Amino acid sequence: MTSLHTTRVRRRRLGVAAAAAGLFATLLTAGPALATPDPGDAPAKEKVSKSQAAEVKEAIAQGDIPGVDEVVHSSNITHVANVPKDLITGTNSDLAFQGKYAFAGNYDGFRIFDISNPKSPKTVAQVLCPGSQNDISVSGNLLFLSTDSSRSDNSCNSVAQSATVKESWEGMKIFDISDKRNPKYVAAVETACGSHTHTLVPKKKDVYVYVSSYSPSTSFPDCQPPHDGISIIKVPRKAPQKAELLKFEVLFPEGGNPGAPTNPGVSSTTGCHDITVLPSKDLAAGACMGDGILMDIKNPERPRVIDQVQDNVNFAFWHSATFNQKANKVIFTDELGGGGAATCNEAIGPNRGADGIYDIVGKGDQRKLVFRSYFKIPRLQADTENCVAHNGSLIPVKGRDIMVQSWYQGGVSVWDFTNSSQPKEIAYFERGPISAETLVGGGTWSSYYYNGYIYSNDMVKGFDVLKLDDRLTDPAKRVRMDELNVQTQPDYFADFDH
Repeated sequence: MTSLHTTRVRRRRLGVAAAAAGLFATLLTAGPALATPDPGDAPAKEKVSKSQAAEVKEAIAQGDIPGVDEVVHSSNITHVANVPKDLITGTNSDLAFQGKYAFAGNYDGFRIFDISNPKSPKTVAQVLCPGSQNDISVSGNLLFLSTDSSRSDNSCNSVAQSATVKESWEGMKIFDISDKRNPKYVAAVETACGSHTHTLVPKKKDVYVYVSSYSPSTSFPDCQPPHDGISIIKVPRKAPQKAELLKFEVLFPEGGNPGAPTNPGVSSTTGCHDITVLPSKDLAAGACMGDGILMDIKNPERPRVIDQVQDNVNFAFWHSATFNQKANKVIFTDELGGGGAATCNEAIGPNRGADGIYDIVGKGDQRKLVFRSYFKIPRLQADTENCVAHNGSLIPVKGRDIMVQSWYQGGVSVWDFTNSSQPKEIAYFERGPISAETLVGGGTWSSYYYNGYIYSNDMVKGFDVLKLDDRLTDPAKRVRMDELNVQTQPDYFADFDH
């Protein structure tokens, strides 16, 4: 196995963390940035104590952690490119891929890159369309954006509006990307509680969209609990302007996790954060705040929950899910601290804010999720670095289960979970803290493997391209995909062989 040694000695122990208007999109091509981020969209800043700041500075001086913004990585990863933010200046979010293009979400819109030469990505288009968090997917000539902040209307020149206003708008936006240099906004569908994330279930004539969102409190008129399911949208491929909300599908008719005070430190389930579908197996896995679920999606209009699990000891917020290639395992992530806290330190420990590895045992409706172990990056982070398990994807290697994953300022981790009970990291890439004195939110939001390279969307630093050279992962370089939305997992080898 390739050595994980870097040019720096890492790392000593660190301390405790502180704690319906017209459809219109602006295509940005030149000149100054035109967008003003929504309030709260910018990465959070939080002062840490003087002693914590002094400890971070001492750790940097001694080489125990990287210096501010310093790039470090294992010897089997090469950092081949970084493209900073340009005209769209908000927080970078999720990624999708199609052919030679990468589509990068941003709280202020989205950016399209030509990645035909991964070492030199070129900007094709930048579209201004504010509305956090602009979770992004593509299918054929259609691009989908999630809006999960209250807006004055459904246009791309809307303004932020209080969520307590009944007339505010949140939901899904749909673009025609047949001309990558000139995307056109063609439809919008309002959904209850907006769209925090979404997942595509593509069919020949239509695209089904599973919209994940959750209800924060009773003070929001458009988002009243119980919000115990997902919205399902149907989009005709040849007439996307006819996109419609089919239904709100209840997934927790008997209730989900009640959260605190019954289960202290655990989120109550008032919706789902993210759903990953595996169309080739008619399966879906849902990360739903206080619950993890396994679903049958043979009928995409009527997803059925097969099994439901909770972890009231180490999971605070079930955030996302990833199947292995054989569909006999699911990785669930726990976003302890909501992505804005320093949770990759000794005080939090190796099990909280980690991945949970579950085997799928049994057949048909008798399938069950069985917990096996946790995985968390083995490098402690500073008290000024937000770090927790976040978005990642499989690296397609036959006979092995290998994943690349983002950890915010914990960086990018490549890890092997072929043995569900003994996962291990095999490669990593990260930057040092953004600040040695203040907890400044940042780091990589999504890290996905696509056609031989790892692509990472860093919330602050921009679009990164990494090349992985390791004997375990090298076979994946032969797998080529025409399209990749990670939350719509492909059957990599069937698609490749076909």
